[in-house]
Amino acid sequence: MSAFPDIQKICYVGPQSKNALSFRHYNESEVVAGKTMKDHLRFSVAYWHTLRGTGSDPFGPGTMLRPWETGSDNVDMAQKRVRVAFEFMEKLTTPFFCFHDRDIAPEGASLAETNKNLDAVVKVIKEEMQRTGVKLLWGTANLFSNPRFVHGAATSPNADAFAYASAQVKKALEVTKELGGEGYTFWGGREGYQTLWNTDMKREFDHLAKFMHMAVDYAKQIGFKGQFYFEPKPKEPTKHQYDYDSAACINFLRAYGLADHVKMNIETNHATLAGHSVEHELDYAGAQGFLGSVDANVGDLLLGWDTDQFPTDIYIATKMMLIILKYGGFTTGGLNFDAKVRRESFEPVDLFHAHIGGMDAFAKGLKIAAAIRAEGEIDGMLKQRYSSWDSGIGAEIEAGKQNFASLEKYILAKGDATPNTSGRQELLENIVNRYVF
Repeated sequence: MSAFPDIQKICYVGPQSKNALSFRHYNESEVVAGKTMKDHLRFSVAYWHTLRGTGSDPFGPGTMLRPWETGSDNVDMAQKRVRVAFEFMEKLTTPFFCFHDRDIAPEGASLAETNKNLDAVVKVIKEEMQRTGVKLLWGTANLFSNPRFVHGAATSPNADAFAYASAQVKKALEVTKELGGEGYTFWGGREGYQTLWNTDMKREFDHLAKFMHMAVDYAKQIGFKGQFYFEPKPKEPTKHQYDYDSAACINFLRAYGLADHVKMNIETNHATLAGHSVEHELDYAGAQGFLGSVDANVGDLLLGWDTDQFPTDIYIATKMMLIILKYGGFTTGGLNFDAKVRRESFEPVDLFHAHIGGMDAFAKGLKIAAAIRAEGEIDGMLKQRYSSWDSGIGAEIEAGKQNFASLEKYILAKGDATPNTSGRQELLENIVNRYVF
């Protein structure tokens, strides 16, 4: 029986379409900058928010009308939910999905029972993947919801919690490999601290690194060749998360010998919580060679927490795609909609509206970004701004042919340093507006 009987496959109609259940800009077969939109954007549905989100908040219980959530959370219900998920993705035409282990299968009374539950659900997922052609972008383990992880998982002061988390990730890696997953993500839901009075930070960092090395080693052991990702988040639920932002994560990976194995999974809402823009986080990760995948959402700038709203801002999408294209586009990563409909948008059809809006925004952003790059006007202005480094004293500095003493001599002879060009910020904003409009 269909979970969405009144909804047909979402098709591209075009910019003039007024059909809310159609794409106005996302045409998966359209070629932009040498690749199809489908290959550029690599859209993914986040199983947790889309299938398991209830709409609950600190002030009230869930509001969502979700027929697939009725009854107890048992294996039978989880298997039925899988078929709902793939009907949704098939009609939405997204090529990928992502999951946490506890989202797709219920926890049992023991680890053995939990793993058995997971295997039973994975069997149905494999059937649906084969039926629809939808693939797994990446998998991960929920190491934050169960009370055993109250003090963290890999960074817990309780060695048994570390051991349990290790066993859970072992199984999650096995499942991700079995489903042909293209990656695996580390998100330290409670890897951080509330107060330094009871925290040995150095020891916790050491334990986190040991945990990630164990995962890398086990992936090699079982032949899992997917890309590992590390997802930055600055705060919430702890006061200070160890994976604060891209800079902190990359420093950690380099310090502990993990740089060759792990890239970044950047989330827009997490970037703003860290006091950055998402394009800053993407560009920093890209410049350092760590740009991997993206959790596509936005936050509300009037609210100071992780609201995980669907991304419909054309400017943000354009800025993101400019950076992604700059660094060669996605390989194993993609745009995963780690976003949830608002508590007030409680009908199942709202899930389609939300994803359609996000997919259209990024499709439009991709076309704008590709046009900006193709015409080269902004790149030309950027090159001109740094032209003093392309010859003369600038080129000599970059080539290592100058030092403090020689540069002092140069300035004494020259007399002073004067600004060589305007920043032209307003002009650049106007140029971008020209493409957007």
